[in-house]
Amino acid sequence: MTTAHPTSHPTSHPTSHQPAAPPAWGITLPLPGLTIDRHRFLVERLPDLGYGDVWSAEGGGTDAFTPLAATAAWAPHLRIATGIVPVHTRGPAVLAQTAATLAQLSTGGVLLGIGASVPAHVTDINGIPFDEPFKRTRDVLRFLTAALRGEHVAGDFDTFSITGYRLPHPPADPVKVILGALRPGMLRLGFTEGDGAITNLLRAQDLPKVLDAVGPQPPGKELVVKVFVCPTEDTAYAHRASRPFLAWILNREPYRKFHQWLGNGELLAETHQRWADGDHEGAQRALPDEVVDALFLHGSPEECREQILRYQQPGVTAIQLYVSLPPEVFTSRTRLLDTLARLGPAAR
Repeated sequence: MTTAHPTSHPTSHPTSHQPAAPPAWGITLPLPGLTIDRHRFLVERLPDLGYGDVWSAEGGGTDAFTPLAATAAWAPHLRIATGIVPVHTRGPAVLAQTAATLAQLSTGGVLLGIGASVPAHVTDINGIPFDEPFKRTRDVLRFLTAALRGEHVAGDFDTFSITGYRLPHPPADPVKVILGALRPGMLRLGFTEGDGAITNLLRAQDLPKVLDAVGPQPPGKELVVKVFVCPTEDTAYAHRASRPFLAWILNREPYRKFHQWLGNGELLAETHQRWADGDHEGAQRALPDEVVDALFLHGSPEECREQILRYQQPGVTAIQLYVSLPPEVFTSRTRLLDTLARLGPAAR
């Protein structure tokens, strides 16, 4: 049996007389504090606010695909994207089937973001071994890029074997498969064998190192940056809302190594040590304010927008916003929409 592999793409830059288009902006749904059934009014208004993408992710809460199916039903012209789905928690064929089914609902396109995730999301709550994350991600990527083109896939991968599978109804419009990627190995894999990568939890000043690792980007490839935002001028609230998450995620091994590679190891040394000692509250307190402020932006919507714009660097094709709104914003639909409008790309 043979295994289908994706065809390589050319590695030339767009010509200088064809400047890159500005990056797409998207919102991660559901918004924290608002169940998915209460999002229709927002989804239908997103294009008016300048947002062209709806993203969803998957860890320990909402699954990644149901919010996108709802989005496709409410506003089929929006691009829908996962950022990310863990490669261990679904079979390769199920991932292909799900992406192909979503593509039947959406005229705006589908971006399937997959990645290794972390043991806390794979083993701790799903009981699935977190084995060989790089190889598993590579193997699932190779399966998906072939299957979503309608190819017959069969054979032995390093981390699984496929007797034989062909997608009955491959998407008429290609589904892009991108990787959640932090360091050079995964970034290169995303751009050489997939359609690009999505990175997150980095400062705008760290982004050039990621762009250097990616190197020349062929036309059509994606580099997505996920940016965490809490649009409030109440700094104490913003810190309370973001510190527990940041202390938890920055002490996962992939993110610890990511920030060491970025050169931020010294900034985070104390929080890493306290976490390793079992002092999780102390690890939160040990996070420098400058790190919290840079990784989970806060301020007025206009101030946040100015900070987000720093991520619009050459090579970035999309900005994915994870927006944590203070409770008072949910007091009315008008206030919520106004906040997202002032935060977003269409603001003046």
